[in-house]
Amino acid sequence: MAIGNIERLLEDVDLQIDLVSPGSDSDARFRMGDGTLEISMRLHALNRARLCKAFRAIISDEDGDLIILQGGKSRCRDATDHEELFRQESFFHWCFGAKEPDLMGVIEPRTGQARLFVPRLPIEYETWMGHILTKEEWRTMYAVDEVLYVDEISSFIGMKTSLFFPKGVNTDSGVEHPVPVIEDIVSRRTEKEFLQLFELLSELRMVKTEMELDVMRYSAAVSSAAHVEIMQKIRPGMTEYQMESLFQHHCYGKGGCRYTSYTCICASGSNGATLHYGHAAAANSSTIQDGSICLFDMGTEYHCYGSDITCSFPANGNFTDDQKMIYEAVLASQRAVFEKVRPGVSWPEMHVLAERTILEKLLEGGLLVGDVDEMLEARLGAVFMPHG
Repeated sequence: MAIGNIERLLEDVDLQIDLVSPGSDSDARFRMGDGTLEISMRLHALNRARLCKAFRAIISDEDGDLIILQGGKSRCRDATDHEELFRQESFFHWCFGAKEPDLMGVIEPRTGQARLFVPRLPIEYETWMGHILTKEEWRTMYAVDEVLYVDEISSFIGMKTSLFFPKGVNTDSGVEHPVPVIEDIVSRRTEKEFLQLFELLSELRMVKTEMELDVMRYSAAVSSAAHVEIMQKIRPGMTEYQMESLFQHHCYGKGGCRYTSYTCICASGSNGATLHYGHAAAANSSTIQDGSICLFDMGTEYHCYGSDITCSFPANGNFTDDQKMIYEAVLASQRAVFEKVRPGVSWPEMHVLAERTILEKLLEGGLLVGDVDEMLEARLGAVFMPHG
């Protein structure tokens, strides 16, 4: 289903779901601390309302008793007792905004009612992990209609048979989003219908609300300030991992952003030619040389909303003529796309525009010879811009 179709559905179908009102006891908020962005849980109430509205437009009145979502699970590293830092599963977070592991959520698409199902924790948990929230504390914190325990979900579902779970495959990673396993519950839905909900959630998440955009702007602002601090403090002889550390320190220490959107890429010199440099086998470990260009691709994440920023600059603050020519070619392509991009424009057309602009600038700089149209036909641009 195309994004445009989703938006038309959201315009054409009446939304008969009451959102929480400002000042009510359900006007719950999240923030990390003083000076960080405060986020109302109404953001997630609106996301659920959009989901219910679009869902009802494509599912018959007889179907769609419940939408069931599985939150992320806590995990230990391999065969150890080291519990890895948990980050919530993205579909679940979009719907509920809950940061804790091992949760489940149920949404009634006809009414918009939302329920969280939380673990029933033993009293020993408090000694090791802290206060055990009551059901009412959970309900107030996330502004949902009701909170039950995970071991109560089967009895809550009861004899309802029109159950929908999102199931699909991420087209970039090839990783499948699994259907939750619920004891004694067998859904009569088809694989096609599972995929339908998965695609619906995916496309709804691609169109952001104003509240979501505010969070993304905050994340981008924190990341931008961290990149600026790196440019101010970098010196030849320092290491790439020191720049990664400085970025993460700024984002967490000043912005309350504990997670990065992806593995930090702090590439200097020829390392910048490796698209996803920074992984475990190439761990941002080189010493930054005088005269090297640094390509730092790092973005932080706040409340599971990420940023993605790439900066290129000379470690010693001075471009050589060749470095300047390459830098300005990329800058010209970026500005060309900014000038043309708008709703309704084809993404592949913007890629071709960027590629053409870079080839033209490299031709002007004497790095290439020949005809730009022939270069495009031969896909020469992919040699310099394989990522897209």
